[in-house]
Amino acid sequence: MSAGTARAVVFAYHDVGVRGLSVLLALGVDVRLVVTHRDDPDENIWFDSVAELAARNDIPVIMPSDPNSGDVIEQVRACQPDVLFSFYYRHMLDADLLSIPRIGAFNVHGSLLPKYRGRVPVNWGVLHGETETGASLHRMEIKPDAGALLDQQAVAILPNDTAWTVFQKITCATERLLLRCVPLLLEGRASETPLDLSAGSYFGGRRPEDGRIDWRCSARAIHNLIRAVAPPYPGAFLELDGQRLDVLGSYFRGLPAQGQGPRIYWQAGRCHADCADGVQLELTRIAIAGEALDEAAFRTRFATTELNLS
Repeated sequence: MSAGTARAVVFAYHDVGVRGLSVLLALGVDVRLVVTHRDDPDENIWFDSVAELAARNDIPVIMPSDPNSGDVIEQVRACQPDVLFSFYYRHMLDADLLSIPRIGAFNVHGSLLPKYRGRVPVNWGVLHGETETGASLHRMEIKPDAGALLDQQAVAILPNDTAWTVFQKITCATERLLLRCVPLLLEGRASETPLDLSAGSYFGGRRPEDGRIDWRCSARAIHNLIRAVAPPYPGAFLELDGQRLDVLGSYFRGLPAQGQGPRIYWQAGRCHADCADGVQLELTRIAIAGEALDEAAFRTRFATTELNLS
């Protein structure tokens, strides 16, 4: 079977969903149905819309609260799909759905499986100081991110990359991965390798409170936290004189601290933290209640340009 004769149902959301659907359309796959999410009004929607792309291509779109309902299952079955793809769709799909496509159901996950199975793998990878991650295409099973691996596309995580910049890299890696692998899959020439789950890891979701900075940690660990949750994610923070100070960006060079830490101080118009391990970290963007602080604004709020954090 060629891509031009294959029928697919796509469950997708977010930028990876848009890119994945775009690749299938470019390959000529007959996408019969797109299943996506309604945007949450309480969420920062900083990514493109799968629903808009599907509508632009006259593809039917549904947004069920429960993708495993009988109604959705019947709609998917009526499409007679050869394949089902999941691209950053947020709900688990049950066996009744996964068993419908003739060839199988396949998911793109934002890590180099079996590492970082589960939720928000990009953020967890940055938080743990990984230097590489990527996109993985695997067969879907009931157990999340556990099915046989078809292919992967690695990307680098540079020392000052944020989760957002890494996510953009993974979105591009998804395109390369699918362009390479989907034709082989549809032609029956893709190989599948069982995942050794014992060699990997599984992580759950993260909460805004998880962005609280622990100044007992090393400068690199604090930097990893800041860049893992930097905007468009909720951001890292600390409490100063009863006020929440958001730390929305940092830059790590590994320079020695200029004094006894932990402390925050300004020097030559730039905000720094001397951390407990004797290493300096530049705080490139700080704010209170959405108001960005420069040195003058910091002095106005705290009557000083240096604060001890111990």
